[in-house]
Amino acid sequence: LAAALSPFAATRRIGHPYQNRTPPKRKKPRTSFSRVQICELEKRFHRQKYLASAERATLAKALKMTDAQVKTWFQNRRTKWRRQTAEEREAERQQANRLMLHLQQEAFQKSLSQPLPQDPLCMHNSSLYALQNLQPWAEDNKVTSVSGVASVV
Repeated sequence: LAAALSPFAATRRIGHPYQNRTPPKRKKPRTSFSRVQICELEKRFHRQKYLASAERATLAKALKMTDAQVKTWFQNRRTKWRRQTAEEREAERQQANRLMLHLQQEAFQKSLSQPLPQDPLCMHNSSLYALQNLQPWAEDNKVTSVSGVASVV
């Protein structure tokens, strides 16, 4: 009973506030271009990514299209071209990364099988000699230093 007497209850509207506006215009159906038109547009795009207004008007007239259709087609085609080139660059980057990783693994495996060249400075200093021959991945090679002379056990 109190809610019915409230001054706000009488002014409350039913429905969405934008319902009273005029309905939006219908979308124009998608335009279908002929194969000849698409072929000519693609050839021109391959040569020239951007058209000046006079070039666009000439091409539109030659293809029996409107200026707006040619303009929109070129905008859409540039977007597609950018996406494709970005995807190609990403694929090339990933391939280069895989190659680099493979080369690093090969170099690491090769370094495991080849003995390190002896550094003359390390030969006279037992601490440097031990560090040079330290190979944490090789369990059977343990470097020890006894009385200032390094030896491999």
